[in-house]
Amino acid sequence: MWAYETGRVQPGRVQPGGVQPGGVQPGLKYDAPAALSAGSAPARVPMNRAAPAATIEAMTSSRNRREWLIPAGLIFLSLVPVVAGAVRVTELSTGGAVTPDNAQYFASPVPVVLHIISVSTYAILGALQFAPGLRRRGRRWHRIAGRILVPSGIVVALTGMWMTLFYDIPSTQIPALNAIRLAVGSAMVAFIVLGFVAIRRRDIRGHSAWMTRAYALGMGAGTQVFTLAPALILGASDAVTRTTLMTLAWAINIAVAEWVIARRRSTSRPVRRQVLTGHQAA
Repeated sequence: MWAYETGRVQPGRVQPGGVQPGGVQPGLKYDAPAALSAGSAPARVPMNRAAPAATIEAMTSSRNRREWLIPAGLIFLSLVPVVAGAVRVTELSTGGAVTPDNAQYFASPVPVVLHIISVSTYAILGALQFAPGLRRRGRRWHRIAGRILVPSGIVVALTGMWMTLFYDIPSTQIPALNAIRLAVGSAMVAFIVLGFVAIRRRDIRGHSAWMTRAYALGMGAGTQVFTLAPALILGASDAVTRTTLMTLAWAINIAVAEWVIARRRSTSRPVRRQVLTGHQAA
């Protein structure tokens, strides 16, 4: 634009020979600072060329690896509860030794078995929902996974509350922990229902936010492994300390979920485009 206004380049169509009337060849761009320093003829600088195929492939591979870090981390976070649940199910199905700690599970095995199966499905399949590559390949995967995750998450919450209400309270726990568990289970069910209602209204942003909050609460057992580890190592395993550290795990998960939701909203805001005049564009 500056070159046209100063008369250094004459506007016109590209001639068959490949040179514009103003003397700038196609494939070359005008460099105004170089022209000013030279004081005469416009500088001719080659335009940016496409990146080599090897560079594009390397960038794509690096991005794909970064995208799988979050799902892999979530699966790792759920590894200990999933393995512990598998051991519990094996113990109940093969008739293991009955002890005071597991007698209630043998007396009423259905709730705990349903809880373990549903929480394992919810944790692993839910982690894959955070992989952008799977979502880019089509909506079919997300819908099929969602139809499994919604009932699985509700079963996780309901069976957890059932066991809280009807199983005997271990000596290492206090009633306050049961109240917190009931609150977390109720909130998890509410978040899943709100997420389902949101997607029925085509509110994708609201659906994603509510489901992320529900998944954060469902992954509380995974984070509790890390919050309880220092207390177990130091021998501070009294009921009050355990309750505080278990509650801290749910609080950490919700805080991370809110950070993820806020970041999604900030990155998905539409960019406002300004209409520029010819002088502004120059």
